[in-house]
Amino acid sequence: MIESFTLPIFNYQRKIQVYLPNNYREVNKTYPVLYMHDGQNVFENKDAIEGIALEINQYLEQNKLDIIVVAIDQNTYCDERINEYCPWPNGAFSEKFIGNKSLSGGKGKEYVDFIVNELKPLIDCNYRTEETQTYMAGISLGALISTYAACCYSHVFKRVAAISSAYYRNQEEIEKLLKTSNLTHLERFYLDCGTKESGENDEISQLFLLSNKTIYEILSEKDVTLQFNIIENAEHHYKAFKERVPNFITYLTTESV
Repeated sequence: MIESFTLPIFNYQRKIQVYLPNNYREVNKTYPVLYMHDGQNVFENKDAIEGIALEINQYLEQNKLDIIVVAIDQNTYCDERINEYCPWPNGAFSEKFIGNKSLSGGKGKEYVDFIVNELKPLIDCNYRTEETQTYMAGISLGALISTYAACCYSHVFKRVAAISSAYYRNQEEIEKLLKTSNLTHLERFYLDCGTKESGENDEISQLFLLSNKTIYEILSEKDVTLQFNIIENAEHHYKAFKERVPNFITYLTTESV
């Protein structure tokens, strides 16, 4: 069952979709909550921006997993997705990666604050949630902002998944933040990255993987339970992301790993 409503953020009405387990109306229990970005691509192919969604609702139903999923639509206008999912303006590593200087980014803090201070209280008030079991997952820039949220609000987002993370946009700053953050409340962190993220451009694919490996190495020095999967020949596309749904959902939801 998927319900939806809208909330204003950055003066723009944003669609929020809420997946409820099949037994939600039948039993009186509370559920952990997973927040996800790029909401158009989380549930149904008909809503997906390029026609391929993760179809997480189908996986959860098939495997009888009891978790609420809150999907926040991305802002598709111009560079607003980059602006909202990047906590800082794009840096030098980004310029090397994309081949030109970009002034995008910088709204990420406000976006995460919106989730913590406005959206989460609303969800906790209107649904039977386990308020202390809140997770977050994102893909590409959604993974960057999820990692940022883990640093700033590790006491809120206890388990985090970062899929094919586009850390390169804020590489320098996210490294600094991770090194100085107290992550003792963080229970689990999942990362993965393909070896062909940029398709046939091996140089960029290698930079992408290096970017993710660097973040993993920093996290390895923290007291955090980690999983890092390198996916051979996986490209930066929802066909590849969808195949990893069992990996990160299992890691986030299983009691013992």
